[in-house]
Amino acid sequence: MDTVEDLRDSLVQVSFAVIAVLSRVAAEHDLSLTQLRVLGILRDREPTMAELATYLGLERSTVSGLIDRAVQRGLVRRTTDAADGRSVRVSLTTEARRLEKRVIGQIGDLMAPLTDRLNSAEQQRLSGLIMKALDR
Repeated sequence: MDTVEDLRDSLVQVSFAVIAVLSRVAAEHDLSLTQLRVLGILRDREPTMAELATYLGLERSTVSGLIDRAVQRGLVRRTTDAADGRSVRVSLTTEARRLEKRVIGQIGDLMAPLTDRLNSAEQQRLSGLIMKALDR
């Protein structure tokens, strides 16, 4: 294989490992991987339902169902957008913030076998390269 193929294969292998960790943690909290993604997105923002659908790459009706179930579980709340009364914003509840701390800890613990193999300089370099690849 050439360098680009090796890189792509490595990225796929890493994505499988990360998805396995996220799926395991989600399942332990009776969440789907998509529900876990929703909670992750809402960690640092309060998007409208339309914005959330865009972040997830899903239809609005699908996101509406996801949010309905999360509201029933007490993990998210809907509020009317102050700037546009027709829009609904979604945010995490206090219960979700408590869950967030546990989930982040579990993800960190399960990711440690991947990250701890690298020294601090390697971790920083890899993080920088990933952010560059993601254009962030």
